[in-house]
Amino acid sequence: MKLLKRILLLLLIVVGVVVYLNYPKLNIISGYASKNMASSVFVAERSPASINQNDNNVPLIKLATTEVDKNVQSASSTVYGLMERTALYRDGLGTVLTNGEVDVEKFKLKPNRNQVTDTIPYPYGQAAPVDSVFAEIDQDQLNKAVAMAFGNEEVQKTRTLLVLYKGHLIAEKYIDGFTQDTPILGWSMTKSVLATCFGVLEHRGILQMDWPAPITEWEADDRKKITLNHLLRMQSGLEWDEDYSTISDVTKMLFLESDMTRSQREKPLIAPPTEIWNYSSGTTNLLSGILKQQFRSHQEYLDFPYQSFIDKIGMYSMVLEADLEGNYVGSSYSWASTRDWGRFGQLYLDRGFWNGEQIFDGSWVDYITEPTQNSEDQYGAHFWLNAGGKYPDVPKDLFSCNGYQGQYVFVIPSKNLVVVRTGLAEEPEFDVNGFLSAVVKSVQ
Repeated sequence: MKLLKRILLLLLIVVGVVVYLNYPKLNIISGYASKNMASSVFVAERSPASINQNDNNVPLIKLATTEVDKNVQSASSTVYGLMERTALYRDGLGTVLTNGEVDVEKFKLKPNRNQVTDTIPYPYGQAAPVDSVFAEIDQDQLNKAVAMAFGNEEVQKTRTLLVLYKGHLIAEKYIDGFTQDTPILGWSMTKSVLATCFGVLEHRGILQMDWPAPITEWEADDRKKITLNHLLRMQSGLEWDEDYSTISDVTKMLFLESDMTRSQREKPLIAPPTEIWNYSSGTTNLLSGILKQQFRSHQEYLDFPYQSFIDKIGMYSMVLEADLEGNYVGSSYSWASTRDWGRFGQLYLDRGFWNGEQIFDGSWVDYITEPTQNSEDQYGAHFWLNAGGKYPDVPKDLFSCNGYQGQYVFVIPSKNLVVVRTGLAEEPEFDVNGFLSAVVKSVQ
């Protein structure tokens, strides 16, 4: 009995120390757990048990206990009973972390979707992909590349994989629990989706990327020199801390703010534009706010990404999640099936041309793949690049959408390839260079 009491006392002390050391982070921990659970259940239609066992089973986050209420479509999390956070599902807008009282009136608007059935084979339509064989594709080598991506499952944690060649599906694989229709959280791949909205607006002659950012608060100081181009290239010179391991600008924005478009807007300059490159999720959400300014109504803003390209290219599974004020969280929160992420990559491989329509100008691809100063040739305009040889055994013309935990859409124009990989691990656990070089070798 004494031994049992000592063990219980020791456990209480350990729990107490953990809570004490991490108490300031509890808001973030329970916020992440509830938000991720709610979206995974109500957007991706996965089971709570699977989320607890996999997605939320990571350091600190696994300390949270999460309950799902399917009647009100919400998930609530606490850490040892402390700091409860609740995420609520809204039709068409995904889930959102609540901050005290919730104005449900702001949830009434949702994007209008235009989803049609056609007989065009995937990826350009909704029909089944054509069973294609190319003489220049070494199928054995391609199979080896796919096997490599799914090898060492406990470390690499690949979930889904897809390869398109010249607009044809030539490889595809899913682990148990995932299918071609399962929506996957893109995390920062969402940045590339948000940027595409600006490519469409430029193509329509509504905006130019060298225009000053239309922000009234900046007109009285040196921030008035910041252009849309500076923002898209993450070289505005604005202060921002993108540290996910502590309470920082990005974690406060994602887990505490009701209006995420303001977090970066209110920051001071720490350098003149172009002098430094500083990756900032706040900048992308600022751009989401600037996007909203281009429309007369909130409804038009909500409709625009879907009507301008998402539904046009058949990405019907995509859901862009919004904050409590109804702003798209362009930095982090979009969901789409692996096949639909493939469609997005194919749109860029085809330089904006889709089924007879030029959705954005071909020069937009040249723009987003031009290396940004001081990024070591690894970043363009809301897309990642291989221009600096980050992946030494892969063509340097590769560009990509990258997301947390190894969500990728790779576009390799010189090889006519689009490669989608999703999972729960990124470099170095997932060998991007080794996998991609194996895929590239399959194209003779």
